[in-house]
Amino acid sequence: MKNIKLIRVTKDYTQLKVQMDTGISQSTLSKYECGELLPTTENLLVLADYYKTSLDFLMDLTSEKTPYPPKSDE
Repeated sequence: MKNIKLIRVTKDYTQLKVQMDTGISQSTLSKYECGELLPTTENLLVLADYYKTSLDFLMDLTSEKTPYPPKSDE
């Protein structure tokens, strides 16, 4: 889960700021960043929206931070 920490540090956010903005506890965020705990789907969605990135980036499946374009209603 190195990208969860990387994006937080890149934005110069503390775990406390992320906790206050997202409602995800600081201890949980710390465990995600250290790889001690896998994020829940719900928390991944919250973090992806908060950081304006993709789930794939947060899960270290890509190095591309840019989120996917929204789904069209075609």
